[in-house]
Amino acid sequence: MDALSVVGGGIAGLALAAHLDPDRFQVTVHERRGEPAPVETSLAMWPEAQRALDEMGILPAVRAAGSGFGGMALRDGAGSVLLRARASGVIGVSRAELLRLLDAAVPASVLRAYGAVASLPRADLVVGADGVHSVVRRSVWGEHARARLSPYLALRGIIDGPVPPGRGGEYWGRGQLFGITPASRGRTYWYASYRSGLGPGGIDVEEALALTRAHYSGRDAGMDHVLAAATPGETLAQRVWTVPYPGRYARDGAVLVGDAAHGMTPNLGRGACEALIDAVTLADLLNSRPLPEALRAYNRRRMLRSQALRVASSAMARLALAETAQPLRDGLLRLAGRAGRAGAGQNDR
Repeated sequence: MDALSVVGGGIAGLALAAHLDPDRFQVTVHERRGEPAPVETSLAMWPEAQRALDEMGILPAVRAAGSGFGGMALRDGAGSVLLRARASGVIGVSRAELLRLLDAAVPASVLRAYGAVASLPRADLVVGADGVHSVVRRSVWGEHARARLSPYLALRGIIDGPVPPGRGGEYWGRGQLFGITPASRGRTYWYASYRSGLGPGGIDVEEALALTRAHYSGRDAGMDHVLAAATPGETLAQRVWTVPYPGRYARDGAVLVGDAAHGMTPNLGRGACEALIDAVTLADLLNSRPLPEALRAYNRRRMLRSQALRVASSAMARLALAETAQPLRDGLLRLAGRAGRAGAGQNDR
């Protein structure tokens, strides 16, 4: 039986531990924190991620805990709709609920170790599932693989009550992004991003909220409503970090999954989805092939797809947070929205 250490007990780490063959691997999950994060956030599960959840046997439970997501309006910074985008088959689920379901799927044979990991555990294979600031990536891939700090601050939070009527969607202003979407139990999930010198660590959430209110106040009734109801206790404030291209995902007895492998800006909403797909793909290969062959196959299957999404997410961030090019961007999006409505009208005839 091979010893396998998973560093990181988040989405990727728990999904991997839940899907590995317990008769083939003795798995230990190393997690810094024994309790979930105190602030709730919401995740979109795209069809590819749902297939991974289905393979793990927990898709019905995720569907029961989540809600449908049909699409959203893309708005300018003042709230006017630029275009409407549909996203059929997407499920919205809270991060806490997804982690609870993944944790419940982990076999009792998996060992748990809590506390910070300063050096690599001794094992036949060490899995870096420890996020953008991965100790595993830095230890094995070297200092050049450290996470890179973006100029953007990101806030995410939950408020009580449904989305204000006619105000849901994503707002793209000049160098500013704001999102309002439904959350579970009739609540509202919101997020915002803009350039900021706060941080990079130890950001005071109350200060970040005050700065965000100053940025967005008076632009739209929906944003005003959300920010008036937002509280520090229900808000996360973090600088956005990304992960450089690592060259390959497996080397020297270690392999990377999730944000440790391809941490990206949140603009496509694919980080959690790709983490699940990484974990299930890697587990399937490890369960069925010799270790070296499984790692080579994992690299081939996941590198191109996940790195393409990382690049696309960065491009989307630049578009959404455009500053000098914002008027041109909005004009092109309005044209695209009109063309889409005209096309839909033709199809209806």
